[in-house]
Order: sequence, then C-alpha cells, then structure tokens
Amino acid sequence: DTLPIFPLSGVLLLPGGKLPLNVFEPRYLSMIFDSLAGHRMIGMVQPVQPGGYAGDGMPTDDPSTGGRPPVHRIGCAGRIVSCNETEDGRLLRALSGVCRFEIGRELELAQGGYRRVSTVFSPFRADLDHADELVELERERLMAALAAFFRSRNLSTDWDAVKQAGDRNLVTSLSMMLPFGPLEKEALLEASDTTARAKLLVGF
Repeated sequence: DTLPIFPLSGVLLLPGGKLPLNVFEPRYLSMIFDSLAGHRMIGMVQPVQPGGYAGDGMPTDDPSTGGRPPVHRIGCAGRIVSCNETEDGRLLRALSGVCRFEIGRELELAQGGYRRVSTVFSPFRADLDHADELVELERERLMAALAAFFRSRNLSTDWDAVKQAGDRNLVTSLSMMLPFGPLEKEALLEASDTTARAKLLVGF
C-alpha cells in the first residue's frame, strides 16, 4: 500500500524490464537500505516539470515545492534484484519492473528524507501476467523506424541481438533504452499494453 518513490526525469521502468541505477545522494541511499530491509520495492516516477531536475537526471531541491516537485500519477514498481556498494559510498543497483501503479496521495517524508506515496495497483493487474501477453507487432515497420532513428542520432547497436529478441522483450527494452524525452517516456509507460507501446515506438 505504500512505496518510496524515486523521481527521475527521462528514466523509464516497465514491467518485465531491468533498470540499472547509480545511487549516491544521501536520502536515496537511505531509501535503498530501508527497502532492502523490507519489501525491496521502489516506485520509479517522472517529475511533471523536468526543469526541476539537474541535467544529470538527479533530483534537486525546489524551494517553491518544499523540495518535492510534482510527479506524474502513474509509475512503475520495481524490485531490487542486485545491490553493490562501491568504495566511494555509491550504490550500484538493478531494479526488475513488477507492476505499474497509480499514486493515491503523497505521504510525509520518511525519516531518511525520501518521498513516499500510497499506491493503487488494481488498474494494472494485467502487468503481472505479462508472460502470457499476446503482442501484435509490425516488426518490419518497427525495425525500419528503429534503423532510421539510429541513423538520425548517429547511434549503433547489436542488430543481431535486436533481431533475435522476442516481441515483448524487444518493445520493453527499446522503450526503456532509447533516448526519448520525458513526455515520450511517460506516454510509453501509460500505454495500455505492449501492443499499444509498440505503435507509439513506430510513431516516435
């Protein structure tokens, strides 16, 4: 019913996806340690105003909102599946996406200074059955759009791995990894299912 949230602009976690994160800010280090001692779940959300965040994607305090910039109401809960501490005190962690959620209301800050929300998972129960999801994917159109996107950005990738990926894993991975803006990332998160997400990818 309650999740700590990690607001990061332009960072997307989807059910079934894996997200590496480098954590060094004290309040988020506290969040990680507290989560590891409990249910190991963290909610990834995006701020409504990306301008309230530093260029490196890390949050900055906003005096006008008491250090709590508004966030989108839909996020994705991820389970900490690995966590390693570096010699300089940073945490290298990986989240496995479990299920999207809607924020009910924001709660008081945790003792460690990080944000917490009440959550509603029921609208997204289908996320838990993603292994059985049937994906309608126009793969040739997606591959053509992807090739054009990579050419326009002077990017490269392992095309053999892309071609061998299953439809759902391909759409999930591309949605999370491609350098879209925050609004596009939020649209991909809120898409009704993987088929709808694939259509958005082709459109972008």
